[in-house]
Amino acid sequence: MTSDAAVLLWGVASLLGTAVLAIALSRTPGSGTRLVYGLTLCVSVAALLVLAGRILEDPLTPSTAVLPLGLPWIGAHFRLDALSTFFLVVINFGGAMASLYGLGHGSHEPSPHRVLPFFPAFLAGMNLVVLADDAFIFLFSWEFMSLSSWALVIVHHRERENARAGYIYLVMASFGTLALLLAFGLLSGPGGNYTFEAMRAAGATPLVATFVLALMLLGAGSKAGLVPLHVWLPLAHPAAPSHVSALMSGVMTKVAVYGFIRVIFDLLGEPTWWSSIIVLFFGGLTAVLGILYALMEKDLKRLLAYSTIENIGVIFVSLGLALAFKANAMPSAAALALTAALFHALNHSFFKSLLFFGAGAVLTATGERDMEKLGGLIHKMPQTSFVFLVGCVAISSLPPFNGFVSEWLAFQAVLQSPDLPQWALKVMVPAVGGLLALSAALAAACFVKAFGITFLGRPRTSAVEQAHEADRYSLAAMFILAALCLLAGILPGFVIDGLSPVTLSLIGSRMPVQMAQPWFSIAPIAESRSSYNGLLVFVFIAISASAAVYVIHRFASHALRRGPAWGCGFADAVPGSQYTSVSFAQPIRRVFGTFVFRATERVEMPTPGDTGPARFNLEIHDVIWETLYLPIGKALDFATDHLNHLQFLTIRRYLTLVFLFLIVLLLVLALWP
Repeated sequence: MTSDAAVLLWGVASLLGTAVLAIALSRTPGSGTRLVYGLTLCVSVAALLVLAGRILEDPLTPSTAVLPLGLPWIGAHFRLDALSTFFLVVINFGGAMASLYGLGHGSHEPSPHRVLPFFPAFLAGMNLVVLADDAFIFLFSWEFMSLSSWALVIVHHRERENARAGYIYLVMASFGTLALLLAFGLLSGPGGNYTFEAMRAAGATPLVATFVLALMLLGAGSKAGLVPLHVWLPLAHPAAPSHVSALMSGVMTKVAVYGFIRVIFDLLGEPTWWSSIIVLFFGGLTAVLGILYALMEKDLKRLLAYSTIENIGVIFVSLGLALAFKANAMPSAAALALTAALFHALNHSFFKSLLFFGAGAVLTATGERDMEKLGGLIHKMPQTSFVFLVGCVAISSLPPFNGFVSEWLAFQAVLQSPDLPQWALKVMVPAVGGLLALSAALAAACFVKAFGITFLGRPRTSAVEQAHEADRYSLAAMFILAALCLLAGILPGFVIDGLSPVTLSLIGSRMPVQMAQPWFSIAPIAESRSSYNGLLVFVFIAISASAAVYVIHRFASHALRRGPAWGCGFADAVPGSQYTSVSFAQPIRRVFGTFVFRATERVEMPTPGDTGPARFNLEIHDVIWETLYLPIGKALDFATDHLNHLQFLTIRRYLTLVFLFLIVLLLVLALWP
């Protein structure tokens, strides 16, 4: 009988075959586009059916497969367990929705032959990373995933910004892979056994565990977008086509989260309590800085990319909490924190894909990503504006949508911190909880801005006045995701119980069975301590809103009188006089800007009698880029300039250099204890 892992490998082979077919169809972009996206959709749905059957039947028993590939003395090991099953669901569902969206949106792509071969290959790479059960296949698949996504980032490589985004992404991806290579080298130890089973059985000394944690934060953190390794993300995600941006932001960052969980929670053995402090620190920093950067943005896709950084911070804060509780033998609290992390990863894949799809629909309809040139799209694109609003409410963690539930679970985990024995954690966890609350409030402000400036008000350009609604495939994908955001928010007990095999396999514990709670309530610890009923909140909001609408129309509509809007003394104010994204963010920028962005504002007023306009100049600095990456770049430029002459040496000098290096190496080997 063929194992589930082997069946999924056939799915990966089908995706790679689709990529080869896409190359052959490059001369017929019209029919080729639909065929490639259609095949990718079918393969993703088939993989989801296999995974659904596994979740319903036996999610805890691993399914394995070994292929005679890779290193000769190892082979290629693949494994499907509870953790990989969950992340494969995220990957293949995201792939299915992106393919459905691509069926319509793909026809607007000016260079389909540059997208179609790499799209299924990118999905295949992500599947392989999660299925890998040895370090060689993991790293090979990780690189394959990075390179295929890089090819999608530079689809429009003739645009200077896109070429720069691709270069920085490639550098950061290579740096991350190097860190992962070193981490797996430490885990394999002197024996050099690269299978995960051997690493799991060997365990790790505290010193090795420390180095591995640091390397995983560098390797997986750079791919996930953890601050200060996030610099590639706001450049690469907007450069790619919108459905690829959705995959990179909503799905690929979760593959990085998977890599971190696989190594730290599974392969590394029991954690130390202080390791959680490092994860909590970077998670809290990432959450707040990510959303502050997003608030300062006026490019819609860059705003969404920065928002992804904030959500990655929320996930890593929950993972840090899970580490702290696991190290202190508090399995129930650890299971709660890990469930919050996984639930938020799933939620983020839903609403971030939805928002990138919406941004893609806006870009297709208007040709603009700059919010200052949009506005009033709710009249031209009512369906897109409705689902985009759902995504904004969900990502702002407002009930009854899914973002609220996962962040509420994270806060419930924070509330367990008084039981921790270490004073450092007793202080650290509430402080990080405060950062989480701050990031949630800023996220709400950020997405009020994103929706309000883009869809409300009056059109600012003629391109907006000529905009049109998105195609039916794009709308279908967006409406499915919007419905899932609502369903996961009002019936979260199904999701929490579905995640219990993952926490059981990694923590040895799980949250209480939520479906045993009455009226679809959820109780993270016990009903007497806290509980939430998303269905009841939804019904209350629906009834309240309906009653308000009825009362207004029944008793007040006859008193309404329409007339020209008051224009502050101006008969016909231009659309440019509306609130802009920059002016919307001004109060928050004045609170945080001086410290975080070194922001400076300067107003140039015309002299008395001069009829010229006043000018407002705003200067914002990316402090991390300027203080960390620019000096490194300058140092590399300096080194390469001064080492450049080495390539013009004579043969005699080359041989001398080689001889000297050989002597140094022999000395090192002789002196090594």
